[in-house]
Amino acid sequence: MIKMKDDELEEVDAEDSSELFEHFHFNVDKGQSPLRIDKFVTSRIENASRNKIQIAAGADFIWVNGEPVKSSYKVKPLDDISIMMPFQRRGIELVSENIPLNIVYEDDDVIVVDKEAGMVVHPGHGNYSGTLVNALLYHLEQQGKQALIEDDETGGLLVHRIDKNTSGLLVVAKNLAANAKLAKQFFYHSTKRKYIALVWGTFEEKEGTIDTYIGRSFQDRLKMTVFNENENPNAKHAITHYRVVEEFDYVTLIECRLETGRTHQIRVHMEHIGHPLFGDERYGGNRILRGTTFSKYKQFVEHCFAILPRQALHAALLGFRHPATGQDMVFESKLPADMATVIDRWRNYIKYRNEYN
Repeated sequence: MIKMKDDELEEVDAEDSSELFEHFHFNVDKGQSPLRIDKFVTSRIENASRNKIQIAAGADFIWVNGEPVKSSYKVKPLDDISIMMPFQRRGIELVSENIPLNIVYEDDDVIVVDKEAGMVVHPGHGNYSGTLVNALLYHLEQQGKQALIEDDETGGLLVHRIDKNTSGLLVVAKNLAANAKLAKQFFYHSTKRKYIALVWGTFEEKEGTIDTYIGRSFQDRLKMTVFNENENPNAKHAITHYRVVEEFDYVTLIECRLETGRTHQIRVHMEHIGHPLFGDERYGGNRILRGTTFSKYKQFVEHCFAILPRQALHAALLGFRHPATGQDMVFESKLPADMATVIDRWRNYIKYRNEYN
């Protein structure tokens, strides 16, 4: 069992996370003599080791006056120091649970998991058990990784996230050094991430780029939305590249490549350009948006919704540089049965549409 020290865990329901969150903040005194920042920070954080601080600095997680610095940086009077980490501060107990995981790769540093739709990645807001993290803790316990499990940095095992009802690939760090190096790759967008989505409507352009700012909606705090650059100071730059794979007249199968990893990014961007994800309840894709008025067509679509009661989104490809060996690694995941079945049904519908009309 891990006891987390902070006050509250905020909901994190994101396709991927390339954000850094402030965990500690220091203002250096006027009379401070020059001192290496790893020594300075280690002396001010309880239970922090110099090795951990050096790892954090090597991953650009220690910032001075708004810029990342290395562990050899000499602290100066009035420096503004922030310790940034690629996961939010936690405030709940995490417990291990014996939950099956589809692990497609594992070594001493990383685990690559093919997550099923419906599994929450991290506990929070009513989902305090049955999550991917609970399952990972149990998996590590079976390997005798007690020291890591008892460390408050366990939340850092997660390098990125995907939504509860999105299926597909995630990479998980098994130690702090691996976490730092992987998180740096996500932060600087050097990873490869490809998603497959089924969306409403057809596209005039067969490929394109959506470049906007995304932030939490002022009207509905459970939704994200697109803002103009100066409309919301908390909105973050988001870039999605898409390509049409196959068209079914009323819906389209597309491939999305993420350049950034904002909360609900693909879902928000597709809604923004008028192509909500098929079945996406939160962003309006769980109703008939295109097609005919024939009752058989309505029955056909509703049957597809029943087969796929979630957004049609799958993290199909994940590529990164191994944090220990430096080897480029690429993993692919086949479409899950629910998405594959619905896509086949749309394919057959277009082929035999007269029977539905």
